[in-house]
Amino acid sequence: MNISIIMNNLLFRNNNSADYIDDKEIEALQRELSKLQISISEKKCAGNEFLGWVNLPSEISENFLKDIEDCAKKIRDNSEYFVIIGIGGSYLGARAVIESLRNSFSDFDKSAPKILYAGHNLSEDYLSEMVNFLKDKSFSMAVISKSGTTTEPAVAFRLLKQLLEKKVGQEAAKERIIAITDKEKGALKILANQNDYKTYVVPDNVGGRFSVLTAVGLLPIAVAGFDISRLVKGAKKMQEICGASSLLAENPAAHYAASRNILYQKGFKTEILVSFRPKLQYFGEWWKQLFGESEGKEGKGIFPAAVNFTTDLHSMGQYIQDGQRTIFETFITVEKPNKSLKIPSEEQNLDGLNYLAGKDIEFVNRRAEMATAIAHVDGGVPVLQIIIPEINENSIGQLIYFFEKACAYSGLILGVNPFDQPGVEAYKKNMFSLLGKPGFEDKKLNERAGL
Repeated sequence: MNISIIMNNLLFRNNNSADYIDDKEIEALQRELSKLQISISEKKCAGNEFLGWVNLPSEISENFLKDIEDCAKKIRDNSEYFVIIGIGGSYLGARAVIESLRNSFSDFDKSAPKILYAGHNLSEDYLSEMVNFLKDKSFSMAVISKSGTTTEPAVAFRLLKQLLEKKVGQEAAKERIIAITDKEKGALKILANQNDYKTYVVPDNVGGRFSVLTAVGLLPIAVAGFDISRLVKGAKKMQEICGASSLLAENPAAHYAASRNILYQKGFKTEILVSFRPKLQYFGEWWKQLFGESEGKEGKGIFPAAVNFTTDLHSMGQYIQDGQRTIFETFITVEKPNKSLKIPSEEQNLDGLNYLAGKDIEFVNRRAEMATAIAHVDGGVPVLQIIIPEINENSIGQLIYFFEKACAYSGLILGVNPFDQPGVEAYKKNMFSLLGKPGFEDKKLNERAGL
């Protein structure tokens, strides 16, 4: 069933997987997806307490966006650097959007603060280098944590809070710290109330990996100088498209979810998100968390990976072409670049490139993408394709909601709750024991670790 779906300039195709997906399989999943659409809209599916993201784009008010933009302007006016402190969905969504939209050499762009990231690792080298770097810099920060006690962001916040207070004093530091946390409880909320920090709420019904369209993502994106109204508008349009019908010919997210699950049932256990645009590298990181944390449960789930071509064609490309046939790919194709640059002519032509002289770089890049898809399909790798017109706020907003809705469908088709993450707690419990946190003592575990 080779359907091409074009909705508000977002196009989904499974043409290059036609040998692996037939009409009967699509029809069988169509019936299931119709039921899932109802259960999601009526909030009766597994994990229904975390469905706040479903209607979020249409519920965001102009007043809320203005408040975010006003806060962002204040930060831009008084800071050279803005530090986002968070882990997982608390920073990946914002970083995905910012890295997609920013100038690749923005160190030379003085129009907005440089965005730094902390709280997503426990590397002493990384944190030491950041503290040393910021000693003589003007900076503000947003600390993003529902509880305020997650180890990685809590450690980073403690370090940077003390540094900021030492630099500008406790009172001035309060004006440079924004807390994005629980509405009414938790350590960070208590601290924010005590110090009168500007605060935004992490909604109770929106999980971290679905939170990019809350203040968690919108504030950093606005600080970086991008149009959050346009981002939300793109997401809202995709919400309308994906909510209007469960029919695969009309709902691109449902069609994508169905296609990837049919491939999974046929032994294709790894999905690789492919882009020929370096700007989308961190979008791939956000996508990996979204699907990995949502589907990887109960011994089930498609393993999500991401590559950046043509760079990775000279490394991972070999495995994809000739390795185990357990892989399928999803290409994000961008129809139009935001810049234009032509290949010059050389008199000697020692590199043999004069046949391309006068062509845009984009001409070569698109031909490389087409050639790769054909080669991989011929090598036994099914290829799905999502096409957006260009990389801008509207298209990225569409992609965010498209993947969120597809992830919900896909996890529910698998029979798992796509909105919890019980496996993440295992390492935390062990780490607390090994660190000696009161209440987590485990002598046997410490012996196993050689402590």
